[in-house]
Amino acid sequence: MHIRKCLSLAAAAALMALAAGAQPASAVPHLEKRGNVTQLIVDGKPFLALAGELYNNSATSLEYMKPVWPRLRAMHLNTVLAPISWALLEPAEGKFDYTLPDGLIREARAQNLHLVLLWFGSWKNTWSSYAPDWVKRDYDRFPRVHLQNGAATERLSPFSEACLKADARAFAALMRRIREIDGGFHTVLMLQIENEVGVIPDARDYSAVANAAYDQPVPAELIEYLGNHRDALDPDLRARWQSAEFKTSGKWEDVFGPGPQTEDLFMAWHYARFIGKVAQAGKAEYVLPMFANAALIRPNYAPGQYNSGGPLPHSLDIWRAGAPQLDFFAPDIYFEFQKWCAKYDRPGNPLFIPEAAGGIQGAANVFYAVGHRNAFGFSPFAIDAGDSDKPLTRSYDILSQLAPLILENQAKSRVAGVVLEDLTPSQKLRLGDYTLNIAPAGGRRPAGAPPEPETAANAERPHGIFIASGPGEFYMAGSALNVTLTPNTPGPPTAGLATVEEGRFVDGRWIRGRTLAGDDTGQGNNITLRGGILRVTVYRYR
Repeated sequence: MHIRKCLSLAAAAALMALAAGAQPASAVPHLEKRGNVTQLIVDGKPFLALAGELYNNSATSLEYMKPVWPRLRAMHLNTVLAPISWALLEPAEGKFDYTLPDGLIREARAQNLHLVLLWFGSWKNTWSSYAPDWVKRDYDRFPRVHLQNGAATERLSPFSEACLKADARAFAALMRRIREIDGGFHTVLMLQIENEVGVIPDARDYSAVANAAYDQPVPAELIEYLGNHRDALDPDLRARWQSAEFKTSGKWEDVFGPGPQTEDLFMAWHYARFIGKVAQAGKAEYVLPMFANAALIRPNYAPGQYNSGGPLPHSLDIWRAGAPQLDFFAPDIYFEFQKWCAKYDRPGNPLFIPEAAGGIQGAANVFYAVGHRNAFGFSPFAIDAGDSDKPLTRSYDILSQLAPLILENQAKSRVAGVVLEDLTPSQKLRLGDYTLNIAPAGGRRPAGAPPEPETAANAERPHGIFIASGPGEFYMAGSALNVTLTPNTPGPPTAGLATVEEGRFVDGRWIRGRTLAGDDTGQGNNITLRGGILRVTVYRYR
């Protein structure tokens, strides 16, 4: 719980003691399977992270952030993703400066916001620009990834034991500090370890130690994992292994075939082992959910053109085997949104989207991610840049009101979401006792919203979220959609609209606005979503 009032010295001391001490696992933020979904549990309750990620370097200055915090709160965010730079945390080896994490936690708590901290340690977007100077300058102790032509890169090697030990020690110090100052408050919900790791422009590291590792047998623990999960492996990975007749021993190319795709899998294993051990060191200090994120593959890109070795769909099984300490793997989605959501929404990997486009795209996509894919968090990038994101703010306002209903009904498979695109101009959703027939409604903008030029970049995407809250009762929200209902259970064959109400949730209570009928409901035959929340009750007749 966030504490905003001044506390007596005695109460403050008690809270500090609680923060520093051990707590029941149920009290600490964690992931929990409930019904058919996995939810983030905060202070004992399911939590939907309506989030935004700060620009890379915003969190390096508490002064810069002072005017940003209230803007983020006004956008209806409840969570902020903020990077922590290894260079600033440990400017001299073994000497830690907690000014920035302390300040970020303090200021987020003052705004009643939660944090997901992003550890920019050995790698950020494949490179090592956030590593401390004392690491960068000592390239003998902390070797680099080498290209096939022999050139060194500004990228620390995942094969370096010295780098692993230094990174893990610093991350453990950060987690210890979070437990000391936040263990009783739960401002910090999760940790992302590194950022978009991988190798470019080659598919793997060609340093001497990497070459030696590539010529070694595939680790027995990886072969064992693949064997235990053979029928559930990602289809692409399984096909590569099957092409070698499911060999259970041999070098990497013996088991997965020659070529850059196997080099990608090789790097995935070694990045996973490194990051898993960093997570293990952090969890020894304070157990919070931890994850790794991926930069996704552009159409027709080959290994080395994308971040080869990152936690991508075809290598998630490699990562699961190599880094069981991580709780899930997350996609940074800027294109083909629905495709990538589907690839990461898989058994054992709940969907959290730490980076995505904002604006009109994000305002629509968050409805799909939460409603259709049961995502427990969504976070557009550079949320602090420029003017407030008005389309996203409207969506977050609606979803923050609906969050308790969404989280209650997700586990019952009574929530659905949709975004209509060129390839899906209409859709049918089976929800409760009815099928929702969904089509575009002409893109009418919410009342009071300023006009925007309709270009390919900002054209409104028809979107909505639907909650079957009770027998014959739905809450619906979204924009530019037309909805009719068809019964899908025995009984009278036709659905009619009993009541259609506009309204808002205030402190969890439905406050009814206008009641719609006549022209606003197609004479009782259809519902049009235009930007707000509707409560709809349905009856059947013959």
